[in-house]
Amino acid sequence: MTSIAEPSIGTPIRRTESVAKVTGAAHYAAEHKPAEMLYCAYVPATIAAGTVTAVDTAAALDDPAVVAVIWHGNAPTLGEIDDTELLVMQSNTVAYRGQIVAAVVASSLEAAREAAESLGVDYDDRGAPDNELTADHPKLYAPESVNAGFPTDVTVGEPVSAVTSSGHTVDAWYSTAPLHNAAMEPHATVARWDDENSLTVWDSTQAPSGVQADLATLFDLEPDKVRVIAEHVGGGFGGKGSTRPNAVLAAMAARVTGKPVVFSLPRQGTFDMVGYRTPTISHVQLASDADGRLTAITHDTFQQTSTIFEFCEQTAEPTRHIYAADNRRTTHRVVALDVGSPRWMRAPGEAPGAFAVESAIDELSYALGIDPVEIRLRNEPSVDPADGKPFSSRSVVECLTHGAERFGWADRPARPRQTRVGRSLIGTGVGVASYPVLISPSTANARVEADGSIVVSIAASDIGTGARTALRQIAADALGVGADDVELRLGDSALPTAPGAGGSSGTSSWGWAITKACKALVDKRGSDPVPADGLEVTASTDDDIEGMADVSRMAFGAHFAEVRVDVDTGEVRVSRMLGVYGIGKVMNPRLARSQLIGGMMFGLGMALMEEGTVDTQFGGFANHDLAEYHVTACADVPEIEAVWVEENDDDLSPMGSKGIGEIGNVGSTSAIVNAVFHATGIRVRDLPVRLDKLVGGLSD
Repeated sequence: MTSIAEPSIGTPIRRTESVAKVTGAAHYAAEHKPAEMLYCAYVPATIAAGTVTAVDTAAALDDPAVVAVIWHGNAPTLGEIDDTELLVMQSNTVAYRGQIVAAVVASSLEAAREAAESLGVDYDDRGAPDNELTADHPKLYAPESVNAGFPTDVTVGEPVSAVTSSGHTVDAWYSTAPLHNAAMEPHATVARWDDENSLTVWDSTQAPSGVQADLATLFDLEPDKVRVIAEHVGGGFGGKGSTRPNAVLAAMAARVTGKPVVFSLPRQGTFDMVGYRTPTISHVQLASDADGRLTAITHDTFQQTSTIFEFCEQTAEPTRHIYAADNRRTTHRVVALDVGSPRWMRAPGEAPGAFAVESAIDELSYALGIDPVEIRLRNEPSVDPADGKPFSSRSVVECLTHGAERFGWADRPARPRQTRVGRSLIGTGVGVASYPVLISPSTANARVEADGSIVVSIAASDIGTGARTALRQIAADALGVGADDVELRLGDSALPTAPGAGGSSGTSSWGWAITKACKALVDKRGSDPVPADGLEVTASTDDDIEGMADVSRMAFGAHFAEVRVDVDTGEVRVSRMLGVYGIGKVMNPRLARSQLIGGMMFGLGMALMEEGTVDTQFGGFANHDLAEYHVTACADVPEIEAVWVEENDDDLSPMGSKGIGEIGNVGSTSAIVNAVFHATGIRVRDLPVRLDKLVGGLSD
């Protein structure tokens, strides 16, 4: 460990695992094949609500390839757990269409699937499902808190309806459709019991330590008797952020059969039982003076959860931080329906919430005749409106002004529907982005051998973000060596405990622990030679995070979009997008750009394409595959750019980093939808922007 001339942090080194991935050497969960492995297929419920009254296993068990059939009548009893979605086949109750009601384990995947299809399952069907979210549903209620522990309701001053001094108001309803994470790698698990009290699983998860804890609880094991390995994960976007039923069923099937079992969800299963972004309804009211300065903001939100597990997104939370107003009300209401449990999806709450508020701000700008960028600049707060705390750093003004200049904003016509080229109407839009800086306690280990080789270990999970690479760079700088001199081990719950990859918190949380462990290792070695048995240090950041300054930490940004709308068909094409961000110190520009434009593409999908179509007759989603649920591709926007402003923030982690995985998603949707309005003069408040919502108003 010797000093180097140039730091590794901030350099665009290539991904550590890039060659392994493109050559097939990187193994994903279902590709692990322990000896004597069996295959599991499940039977999804075909009703939306009711009970299973009987399961006819005779035909399946007649097949010599079938080893076991599991259903609620013979399933092993699981331990109590807060996440009741994980209590697989513990009762005869059906809470939603697609829920696991039985499973078959066989010597081949084909035999397992065929036997699963042969199972006869009888139901007591409760009838037509209650699975449509409305803002006046009689079962709506206020949860105790919303996702991430944020308060359900916050009221400061008076709501818009009580502010009578202003004659400039917006009062509108906005909604977003159910959305699905659609990771390239479906949820999959391989489970093996080494003895009755020792379980190893290879799981496609964002949180190896979290899955370890849940499986230990469910199967009454000591946590150190459960090992969860997630060396490579083919995407997650929040959908693999916590334990999912696939891991439980694989472990259950392996215990029943005494053999290793692989269970990989078919694509349709990923639309049924592993989570999705809840549909949202937002009622936004704004009041301002004649100069566009807000005097009041109300953001009331509505969403759904399942009848077996409560999950409520923090949809109104971003509204509490972005704009200053003396009078504010933000609320969350949720209703338990006959649906699968919604979960995290990239920027949960912030993405749909920002769409509603940024659309409303845009509407106010046109009503007052104030430029959409300018009205946002006029409502820039000096402190966090939510609690009055100073921001550790806030670069909204820089992002807006730099973005407007780079995008050529000054050349746009002030009024909508002023630019036409051939059969296309052209428009531009803007939206502000925000996301909290979240840092969780973590542990890491750093070790140097007598030969000088260095290994840094942490139970983090690289879900395709490049965490392996960025963490190597962080370790290298803390050790005073080159990144190529560091071997990083992650994706294994046997390594030092770490929080999951989610909430844009991974690099800051894990990197802080790695920095601390590596610097302690340097201090421990000093100038002495490394002993023959090596040196190592394990460090935790619990106390460090507890002692952080009491300030508001957030990432911010500004999105700009240009669209072209066909006047005959209503087809919308996004011709260019620009995102400008204040995200602290960037660890690796190459990886950062990839993450940011990926988030921007997510926003494009929410704006124009993605829509889970609810089957109101039979339950579930009618379009539960990638043939009918459309996700974005590179060709959907020919010009896309992500840049960042210089931001030095001493109140963050030692690296000075902010999360980047989700900020690219927040606000990009509203920029596109606002551009559609500027192009056409048609305001779409119900996403996605389909052809039928435009074509009737586009006649010449």
